[in-house]
Amino acid sequence: MDFVLGGAAACGACLFTNPLEVVKTRMQLQGELKSRGTYQVYYRNVFHAFYTIGKVDGLAGLQKGLVPGLFYQFVMNGVRLGSYAIIESAGHIHSNGRVSAAKTTVAGAAAGVVGAVMGSPVYLVKTHLQSQSTSSIAVGHQYEHQGMVHALRVIYREHGILGLWRGSSAAVPRVSVGSATQLSTFSSSKELVIDLQVFPQNSWLVPLSAGMISSVMVVLAMTPFDVISTRLYNQPVDHLGKGQLYKGFTDCLSKTLKKEGLTGLYKGLGASYFRLGPHTILSLFFWDELRKLYQKFR
Repeated sequence: MDFVLGGAAACGACLFTNPLEVVKTRMQLQGELKSRGTYQVYYRNVFHAFYTIGKVDGLAGLQKGLVPGLFYQFVMNGVRLGSYAIIESAGHIHSNGRVSAAKTTVAGAAAGVVGAVMGSPVYLVKTHLQSQSTSSIAVGHQYEHQGMVHALRVIYREHGILGLWRGSSAAVPRVSVGSATQLSTFSSSKELVIDLQVFPQNSWLVPLSAGMISSVMVVLAMTPFDVISTRLYNQPVDHLGKGQLYKGFTDCLSKTLKKEGLTGLYKGLGASYFRLGPHTILSLFFWDELRKLYQKFR
């Protein structure tokens, strides 16, 4: 049941934040491997990107990749949050009755790795679909998928089962860092809010406040890995399924730093917070409330 509750919580958050994921993906691919001032800027900021995508691609364009996004959130976060809940319930994240930062970090990272590997194929498809756009505002490599099922079939037919896990070398560090940061700061923040007695112990404002604190740390820690992950998933491949722009995680990291500088790793930072911030807050809030509801009626 912990896995179902974790997946359901993440899907609820995804319904609200998917348009921000589309914006974030486009901004991270804009000016890929190009120095500042040498490429056309289609998306000046988060709000301009929203306006541009809505105007050119239509409102439906802001919900591109929603279906694989929901599948990914249910699988990845179901496994991630469900595994963490089991570890937490078994008492493995506490030392002397208090939340241990080291133990929550390790538990969060381990849970994140398992979830990232299992959800990688649909994240690959989600990235392809969200980058697809009208040619006048297109950024990054443009695939021609007609939907999630079509994309999975095409990738499997052309590159086999391993092709579905292309880019997972970036997904593992991305999610493990994000998960470790999110779950460790959430547990610690929730304990801090309770200790300060700002709200009643069982108030819904406790997980909401903890989620808000956690979201800031998640975005700062995760954005560089998120940029690399997006680019590795979206890059064009040859007939053997090998990337034509990057050989892997470290190659993408070094090329991005060389061509775009440190700011290249933080492209779309505003969009990342507008997306990851609410998603972190909502998913952790829903997860905490669903667990309390389940405990009440079990």
